[in-house]
Amino acid sequence: MAQKTLGLIHTSATLVPVFAELVSKYLPNVKTFNIVDDSLIKNTIARGTLTPDTSKRVVNYAASAQEAGADYILFTCSSIGPAVETAATLTGVPVLRVDQPMADKAVATGKKIGVVATLSTTLNPTSDLVRRRALVAGKEIELKAVLCEGAFEALMSGDAATHDKKVSDALKQLANEVDVIVLAQASMARVVDTLTEAEKKVPILASPPVAMEYLKTLIG
Repeated sequence: MAQKTLGLIHTSATLVPVFAELVSKYLPNVKTFNIVDDSLIKNTIARGTLTPDTSKRVVNYAASAQEAGADYILFTCSSIGPAVETAATLTGVPVLRVDQPMADKAVATGKKIGVVATLSTTLNPTSDLVRRRALVAGKEIELKAVLCEGAFEALMSGDAATHDKKVSDALKQLANEVDVIVLAQASMARVVDTLTEAEKKVPILASPPVAMEYLKTLIG
């Protein structure tokens, strides 16, 4: 059987090594290549929403990845998720938004679902995705969305400690109120590792490993 190729499309170069490690763990026999364009997320943050122009470019990147030989395409950024869904309908190979398997797992795990983000441009699309995946599953859910105010700005200014504390506090509080927590941004996953089992209380899902588990079942 011919070796499959996964095209990874990122909005930050920092995600390239993160996913390289995950691919080696979950998909050791799959070839990969990366496309990186951080203007996609920068434009989305600057405008406070995903614009038609940026969405069009997302669709074009999917087409480019297919032309480059991808059998499967994974977009690793949640903020451009709605455009990725559009790309999936216009591309000749499977196209996946990184947070869809996570949303499905959350819906399967519990009724009360918490969503945590440090950016409103990510919180809203992820919350919307969880609600829509619940509809697909035919399940009623209660969703609580939490924005960690100031955490993203702290991280961008080099103050990782403040970012981590704000996220940690939000996770510990939310763990008392829901059955499962969804991290809207993969950059928050490292904070989970600093929590004790007693503080976690409920499953806390990060999109990259859950997406890789899903792709493993898809690609084989």
